[in-house]
Amino acid sequence: MPMKSADLERVRALPLFAGASEDTFRTVTAGAFLHRFPAGTTLLMEGDPVDFLYVLLDGIVELEGTWNDKETILAVLRPVSTFILAAVVLDAEALMSARTIERSDILMLSGEALRGAMSSDARFSFDVAQEVAGCYRGLVRAIKNQKLRGGAERLANYLITQQVRQGGGETVTLPHEKRVLASLLGMTPENLSRAFAGLADYGVVVNGPQVSLTRPVVLNRLAKPTPLIDNHMPPSETAIGKAERERWRAPGSSSL
Repeated sequence: MPMKSADLERVRALPLFAGASEDTFRTVTAGAFLHRFPAGTTLLMEGDPVDFLYVLLDGIVELEGTWNDKETILAVLRPVSTFILAAVVLDAEALMSARTIERSDILMLSGEALRGAMSSDARFSFDVAQEVAGCYRGLVRAIKNQKLRGGAERLANYLITQQVRQGGGETVTLPHEKRVLASLLGMTPENLSRAFAGLADYGVVVNGPQVSLTRPVVLNRLAKPTPLIDNHMPPSETAIGKAERERWRAPGSSSL
């Protein structure tokens, strides 16, 4: 597909590219490919060499990991976001597979060009470092969430996060089917169902993809959200640096 100036403007607005010089941005995007992939397309497999940085402009992409005939969903990305940045920087193999959930427009930027731009543009290199560091901190949050909380507590915090992201109303819409949600929360579908049932006493009422949070104070008392784990809370000056505050304001800029 031909590149549109509007698409380039969306990429330019990402924190990763916002500080790059015009020459750097032109160099990185000069050989870019814009493709429209149908739903269910495997973009890359874990273990594959990574030749491109992927920028999701439209659609939804699922990042997965597998081991010993088991698989798990690591993240579900929505526009505008980049992924596989760490592998591109290191010129290493992918640790995750990527697959489109729905028809998706994806811009593919040369990994070699990006690494060359990092060598020649100190500001761009710094922005890449900030992006990777932000993803690392996101990984630490996810690990703390998995290791320190039980299933009901993870689900409670997830629902509170969705409530904040969807405007603060009493009813939220689950953005993923429950199979995907269970995997994202590190649970089996059966454990997720039990967790939902257990939250009924905390005012959680489930009606298909619609979930009503009728006792928010009680649910918050169970969840005990903290900005040192949960990204639905406005970061404080002391707990989080400037780059991560910007990422909190623009959650679509993930660079897993």
